[in-house]
Amino acid sequence: MAVDTPAKIAVIGAGPIGLEAGLYARFLGYDVELYDRGEVAANVRQWGHVRMFSPFHMNRSTLGIAAIAAQNPGYRPPPDEAVLTGDEWYTNYLQPLSQTDLLADHLNLRTAVKSVARIGCLKAELPGDEQRRETDFRLVLEHQDGSESEATAEVVIDAGGVYHHPNYMGQGGAAALGELALRNAIEYGVPDILGRDRAHYAGLHTLVVGGGHSAATTIVQLEELQRQEPSTRFTWIIRRAATAPQTIGPLVEIPDDRLAGRAELVRRANALAANPAAGSVCWTNTEVAALARQEDQFNVMLAGDQAGTVVVDRIVANVGGRPDLSVFEELQVQTCYATEGPIKLAASLLQNASVDCLVQTTPGPQALLNPEPDYYVIGAKSYGRMSNFLTSIGIQQIRQLFTIIGDREDLDLYATAINLMPTQP
Repeated sequence: MAVDTPAKIAVIGAGPIGLEAGLYARFLGYDVELYDRGEVAANVRQWGHVRMFSPFHMNRSTLGIAAIAAQNPGYRPPPDEAVLTGDEWYTNYLQPLSQTDLLADHLNLRTAVKSVARIGCLKAELPGDEQRRETDFRLVLEHQDGSESEATAEVVIDAGGVYHHPNYMGQGGAAALGELALRNAIEYGVPDILGRDRAHYAGLHTLVVGGGHSAATTIVQLEELQRQEPSTRFTWIIRRAATAPQTIGPLVEIPDDRLAGRAELVRRANALAANPAAGSVCWTNTEVAALARQEDQFNVMLAGDQAGTVVVDRIVANVGGRPDLSVFEELQVQTCYATEGPIKLAASLLQNASVDCLVQTTPGPQALLNPEPDYYVIGAKSYGRMSNFLTSIGIQQIRQLFTIIGDREDLDLYATAINLMPTQP
C-alpha cells in the first residue's frame, strides 16, 4: 500500500544513511524530520583521522551531489576514485549535504529517540496485521538538557547505526567482570594515536582487544608511535586465530583485494602480529576474563592460551557494535537470534556471507519488510552485529525502500539525478 505525500516520515539518525534517506524522502515531497542523539555524522567524526578503504563514489549518492550543487553552484565534489579520511568525507560531502535547504530545517540534533510505539495499539495486538498502520507511530524524545517530548509519524526509517552501542570484550561476548563499572575508562572506538590522542598513549602500555580492521588500525598506529617513542608498548589479544591457508597472521587476507588500503592494513597488522617490536606481543585464542582499576593502571585477567594477569595503562576494545533494540521493543519488529538484524535481511546475509564485503548485493525490497507495517531498519543497524556493511549498500537500500513506500517499482531518483551532477575536478 502506497504512503502518499505529504505523509510524515521520521528518520532516526543523522549519519550518512539517515541524511541520504531524509534527502530522498524530501525530494519526493514527504514531510520529514530527522532525529539524532548528537551532531550530524558525529560517529564519522570520531574516526575522522582514519582513511577509508572504499573510494568516494561508494560513499555518496548522485542525489546528494546534485542537492549540494543546487545549493552551491561552485561546489565540486572530490574525485570519484579519491579515498578520503572520515574528516574529509564529512567536510566535503556530509556536512554540506546536511546544510542543503531540503534538510537543514528538518534536523533535530541532540535529540535521542528513546522509544517508538503505535498510538492506541500495543505490541501484542493485531500481530502481523495491516490494520496496525491505521494509527500513527509515537516517538518519545529525550533532549540534551534531559527534558522529554514526543512526536508522531506515519512512517519511521531507523538508521540509528551501531557505533554508539559497542559490544563487550569479555568471554563469549558478555561483559568481562569489572567491565561495566569501567566502561567509561575503556576506549571502544579507534583513537587518533598519532594525532590528538598521542599524549594519552605515548610511552605507555596499551591492551588492544579485537581481531578486525579497527583493531588492526589501532595496532598499526601504536607501532608507528613505538618507533617514535620506544617506551610505548602494546599487548594485542584476539579471541581466535585466522584459519585461512593463505593468511600468515590473525587477519584474513583477501586474494587480489580490490581495496588497496584494506590489503595494506591487513598485511602490516599481520606482520606486526608475527614479529612485534620488543616489549609488545600478539596473543591469539585469548580473551579478557576480568579487569580492575588500580590507581592509574588496569589489572587484566586473561583466559585462554595466555591465561594470566597483565598490567596495562590503557585499554582499546575494538570489538564492534550492536544495534540498540530497545528503540522498537514495543513494535512487532522480528530480529535474528544470531545477528540481531531484521530477520528477513539477516537470513539473506547469512546465506551469502563472505569475508570480502565488496561481493555482497542487496537482496531486494522484500528483505526490508518487517511484521510492523511502515517501520524500516536500514544502514549499519540493519546488519545487526555483522560488520560488513557498506555505505553503497545503504544507498541501494534507500532506493529499494522508497519503491515500497511509494508503491512504484520503477522509482529511482538516483538514476534521474546523474545528469544534475556537476563536473568533477
